Amino acid sequence: MTLPLRLQQFVTQFERVIDSAGGDEETILAQGRPLLGELIGTDDWLPEEFAKPHPQYYQQYLLYCDPQERFSVISFVWGPGQKTPVHDHKVWALIGMMRGSERGERFAVPTPGQPMQCIGDDRLEPGDIDCVSPRLGDIHRVSNIYDDRVSISIHVYGGNIGRIERHVYDQATGTPKSFISGYSNATA
Repeated sequence: MTLPLRLQQFVTQFERVIDSAGGDEETILAQGRPLLGELIGTDDWLPEEFAKPHPQYYQQYLLYCDPQERFSVISFVWGPGQKTPVHDHKVWALIGMMRGSERGERFAVPTPGQPMQCIGDDRLEPGDIDCVSPRLGDIHRVSNIYDDRVSISIHVYGGNIGRIERHVYDQATGTPKSFISGYSNATA
């Protein structure tokens, strides 16, 4: 795929951040946040093929993966009322809302055999950016606020998120189950 110009500019700038940060998560998130803000601030660059909802499942489209897998850029497309299970990432992430709105429910690290404890609830509107990481809090559930329209967010992860082994959690028992998410555009 040839990257749209706006996305290519973002990738080039983000590569500079990664190169200069020396792996420091705090620096990457602080310097990457305004870059993602610029990218999602203009909603004219995302190709339609990476903005298509599925009637049953949210879609996770790979837009770019750094050749060294230091970061990846994903479009998440949420059909009406769709949501994730409670899950983690195992890497840092920047989440930028571009269209519609998302609800993010944060959960505490589970105690084995105990129900998951929700520790916060956030709503992202267009232009808003959130961060997650094992250091900041990495377990959440995300849902499309709307039952009648699509929402789209752009995520930047500290690795090739489609290939990282992560966990979904049973909300009643906190029991983790390993998974690898892959991508909706598996050939990308």
